[in-house]
Amino acid sequence: MTMTPDILCLGEPMLEFNQQPDGTYLPGHGGDTSNCAIAAARQGASVGYVTHIGADTFGNSFMDLWKAEGIDTSTITKVDHAHTGVYFVTHGSDGHEFSYFRAGSASSLMGPDDLPKETLKAAKILHVSGISQAISATAADAVFRAIEIVKQAGGRVSYDTNLRLKLWPIERARAITHTAMAQCDIALPGLEDAEQLTGLSDPDDIADFYLSLGAGIVALTLGAAGTLVATPDKRERGQGRRVKAVDATAAGDTFDGAFLARIVAGDDPFKAARYANAAAALSTQGYGAVAPMPRKDAVEAFLAEGGAT
Repeated sequence: MTMTPDILCLGEPMLEFNQQPDGTYLPGHGGDTSNCAIAAARQGASVGYVTHIGADTFGNSFMDLWKAEGIDTSTITKVDHAHTGVYFVTHGSDGHEFSYFRAGSASSLMGPDDLPKETLKAAKILHVSGISQAISATAADAVFRAIEIVKQAGGRVSYDTNLRLKLWPIERARAITHTAMAQCDIALPGLEDAEQLTGLSDPDDIADFYLSLGAGIVALTLGAAGTLVATPDKRERGQGRRVKAVDATAAGDTFDGAFLARIVAGDDPFKAARYANAAAALSTQGYGAVAPMPRKDAVEAFLAEGGAT
């Protein structure tokens, strides 16, 4: 019998086609919570994933990926009536841009009754995101139910805002994410998302906002400027890492996974954020979401040679 994973991630995996410098597209794997799961597993954490995928070639490739990464796939359901989502990443002068083909995807059809309740009850941390809730009303409800199950069982919940206004209007995003965040323990907003969701611009004000909703830990990612980590009685700003970045796809997800892996391992949130900052920086040195994600030994070596502040 397999042990229940310490970290459970719930959401939508998506096959990725990432534009290369020569204009061709490199196939890969993406989806924010799947990326987070892989990043956490690469740091040595015990991780499982909860989703529905299509019974198709893309879905099969995800199953192969998760198994290769040591992620528990016992809570993943293959369905015949819907497809696995796809997205394209193009690169231009304004950075990277996403084009999604996910309407009616298997993950978006998941609802509260599809949840693996016993596995959720045993998890130490459940990680979900704004995207997990934005893909459909049933998916939003499934996330709320999953949060409820984990909290009632004494586990913790982590939430990344990951705002995608192509998926839902700002008013709905604000209402849903604020409601979910009020039930979460670990808030993982990005600065740009948080500015739109809260109407605030100062990082300290944003941290205060999410603490006031009830989070015990806020790790506000500031892009190249690093991260502001706040608890009710302490806050610390960690500087970004200097690397030669080529593609920032999934840097935030890498931060999330590395951060949660270190929290589960016993680090305080400030130490966990320093580690996660280094992991996120390293992940920007290659193309695609998953391929450049560093493993634990690479992050530790980077920190040892001065990648830390």
